[in-house]
Order: sequence, then structure tokens, then C-alpha cells
Amino acid sequence: MEGYSNRTEEKIPVLAVVGPTASGKSRLAAELARKYGGEVVSADSMQIYKGMDIGTAKVTPEETLGVPHHCIDFLEPSQTFSVAEYVRMAGACIQDIYARGKLPVLAGGTGLYVRTLLHGTQLSEGGGEDPILREALREKAQREGGAALLEELRQFDQQSAERIHPNNIPRLIRAIEIYRTTGRTMTQQLEESHKIPSPYSALMLGLTFADRGKLYDRINRRVDQMVESGLLEEARRFLESPEEKATAMQAIGYKELAPYFADEIPLEEAVESIRRETRRYAKRQLTWFRRDPEIHWIEVDRFESWENVLGCAEQIISQERFLTS
Repeated sequence: MEGYSNRTEEKIPVLAVVGPTASGKSRLAAELARKYGGEVVSADSMQIYKGMDIGTAKVTPEETLGVPHHCIDFLEPSQTFSVAEYVRMAGACIQDIYARGKLPVLAGGTGLYVRTLLHGTQLSEGGGEDPILREALREKAQREGGAALLEELRQFDQQSAERIHPNNIPRLIRAIEIYRTTGRTMTQQLEESHKIPSPYSALMLGLTFADRGKLYDRINRRVDQMVESGLLEEARRFLESPEEKATAMQAIGYKELAPYFADEIPLEEAVESIRRETRRYAKRQLTWFRRDPEIHWIEVDRFESWENVLGCAEQIISQERFLTS
């Protein structure tokens, strides 16, 4: 186990591992944390929910390699959780890990979580709130569906409309609420947040594939493994719960099974839909992360073995003088 030192004393060092789903980032984060005496802080907006294990590809106890993991598996699916709440919780975890002489290792594919945390974004739950408007938007969603909210949002915030899924009703409502009450879009708030100094000194590693088809093959195999591991039973449990269905319908791997449970489509069609939507999600993740010039990319399929991928990550860490022995 190696130690580390902060290159910029006034900032907390954070090693971040990002990339698309099924790229191996959770494994790499756990192995690097074990090697350098760190703890993992998750940056995944769906893995925060209890019981949504198979469909979100949540790390198993064995996959953690004995390394403590934070910001994962702590919230009931019936509850909501905002980006601002994530930033506060993850920030507190990072400070605690660092105070105990450990290295914070951020791992996840939710780009908004990663950016708002590492770029020092200060999001506030106060302001831009209108309970009456919020309730009216909820009723509109019930009557007309998330697509109607998405179309309304598109009229004044095209970038957020492209980023938010129509099934993510709480996020759509919040984006509209912010604009209607403040006159400023969620996108504008995020852009302005970059002017705030970051409290962290981050080294970002990104996993990708030179051949996108190989990533998609991994995704297809993972979906099949999920089905074999009990995804149907897990999804049915959440989709049949009135309190938890709204959250499940936001997550890939659950909402695609709803038509199957309603006897509207055969199982294979539902599973293929999961594969397709997961591939699309991976493409969106790559598009998001590719915008960040600070990420050091590692093309997984250019290496003969996982040990070589790990070695490449360690070489980058050494070359950047992020850690010292």
C-alpha cells in the first residue's frame, strides 16, 4: 500500500475514475483505492437506492475488494435525492476520508454528479422554488406524461432537455421550476458554477474503447447476466410498488420490463430494449465526458489483459506526480 501527498496543499486530492457503463470503472476504482490506501465515493445517481442492485450493476461485497464504498445503497426508492444533496454528501465523505489520511477515489458514470462535485459547483435547494407550480407540473405529468414536460423545458433550455430523460419527472419539474421562478435556466446555473474555485485537486482517469463495438458487446453480455441473476424479479418488485415505481421507471433495466409484465411484449423484446437503451446511455456518457479536457483516457481494448489496464492507470498517476510513495 502506498501513501500520497497533495500537490496543492490547500486543496483535497481526489482520484476520479469515470467512463461509460460496463467499461470497468468500478473495478479500476476499487483496485486503485486498495493499492493507494483509499476509499471509494460513488458518483452514480441510481446506485444510491436500496434494493436496486442488479439493474444498476451495483458493486457486490466481493467486488469492493474490502475497500469502503460511500454514497451507495443508502436511500429508499420512494425518496428523492437532488444533485445538490449529492454534492453535500459526497463532499462530506471526501473531507472525512482525507482527514483520516486516506485517498478519496471518486467512481461513477453520472456526469452531472462528477462535474458539480469536482468543479466546485454550489447548488442550493433554496430559491427557485414554487410549491404551487411544482404541484401543477406533477399533475401535468400524470395527465400527459414526461414527454409533455420535456417539450415545455425544450422551449427555454434545449441543453437540459437533451440531457434529462422524459421518465425523470422530478428532474424535469425542477428544471422548469428553476426557470419559471428565477428567469435563469438550469444550464445557465451550471455554466456559472464553473467560476467557483474547486475545493479539490483532481486527477481524472477515463475508461473507453477504441472499438465502440467491443464496449457494446460487453454491455449486451452484462444485460444477459443481469437477467440470469434475477433482474426480472427485482424489477417486478419495484414496478408493482406505487411508492417506488416512479424511481424504477427512471432506471434503464426496469422501465423496459414494464410492457413485458403487462403482457404487451415478449421477454426477448424487452431484454433487447434494455440492451439498446444501455448502449445509447453509454454513448451519451462518452459524449458528456469527452467534453472534459482534463480526463486522461485509457482505451481498454488496446491492452491484452486487465493487469495492463491497471498498469496504464498507475503509470498515469506516477507521471502526473499525483501520488508519492
